[in-house]
Amino acid sequence: MHTSAALNFFLPGQAVRSLSPLGAGNINHTWLVVPEQGQPLVLQRLHPQVFTDPQAVMANMRLVTRHLAAADPPITFRLRTSPDGADCFVDAAGCCWRLLSHIGPARTLAPPLTAPQVRAIGGLLGRFHRLVTDLDPDSLADPLPDFHITPRYLAHYDTLDPRRPPRNELERFCADTIETHRSGAGSLEAARDRLRLQVIHGDPKSTNVLFAAGEDRAIALIDLDTVKPGLLLHDLGDCLRSCCNRLGEDGEEGEGELFAADLFQALLAGYRDTAGDLLGPADRSFLVESARLISYELGLRFFTDHLAGDRYFTITRPAQNLHRAAVQFRLHASIQRQRSALDALVASLFA
Repeated sequence: MHTSAALNFFLPGQAVRSLSPLGAGNINHTWLVVPEQGQPLVLQRLHPQVFTDPQAVMANMRLVTRHLAAADPPITFRLRTSPDGADCFVDAAGCCWRLLSHIGPARTLAPPLTAPQVRAIGGLLGRFHRLVTDLDPDSLADPLPDFHITPRYLAHYDTLDPRRPPRNELERFCADTIETHRSGAGSLEAARDRLRLQVIHGDPKSTNVLFAAGEDRAIALIDLDTVKPGLLLHDLGDCLRSCCNRLGEDGEEGEGELFAADLFQALLAGYRDTAGDLLGPADRSFLVESARLISYELGLRFFTDHLAGDRYFTITRPAQNLHRAAVQFRLHASIQRQRSALDALVASLFA
């Protein structure tokens, strides 16, 4: 990779004490940069196959970070520029690089999470949504036009031709789940006209939230590549899917329900405290459905990538995307089993 070229573009003539991988994202590559002088920074390369229009991604990020710059306390990073004011470097391979301010001391948390941690995430997401309510959704590009449009992921899955028969029980479980719940893939799209549309984060999973070091206080949302016009329920469904999973995306089988109702309640209580009034009656009625649908959608995406040869999501071991898909489909089943109880929790929280 062209890390040295990117650093020379943004920090010409500056000595760098250390450069080390940062985080464990499934898409982009990220490094912590510690210069000899000045504060630590974050260097990031966008995934060229995922973000095919990096300039649109950067335009959105530029707009949103400037809009949020006055937030007190800060809620996200700031873009750093080269000496001539550029915030994007394109290397010889055509990949886009950017340099970000480093937020710290901080940490990310992966499931399993505690109720106070999840409530803090819900509150931070609500604060983000409230801060961007006055941004015109039409002022942002859509860097991933099909993102969270579940029927389009299903259509892509159907193009895997010929779709080979399952080779093992885990593949059979995933394929059967997709077929059994195919008819519900368009539930949010069918209700779109009744649901709140505004600027959203697009990927508010637990590992895209920074916590103050040694505390259960959520301080920042990161990974703004997917900021876009969208339904609030796309964000809430994804956040619930991620934070209420007792085992995480790569978790093993455990006892009890995989989707934690107590964490569901905690996250929505935190959101209610900072942005509950943004949710209309229809949004509230679809909260449980949004968590179910995004779990199904991500399972579908993981399974499709597994069948296609692991081209999208980064893997570190064979069949990892298959395993991830199975976890999401088990999460989906857990939500289905608890649906009545979860709907009752929503009703009590927003009474």
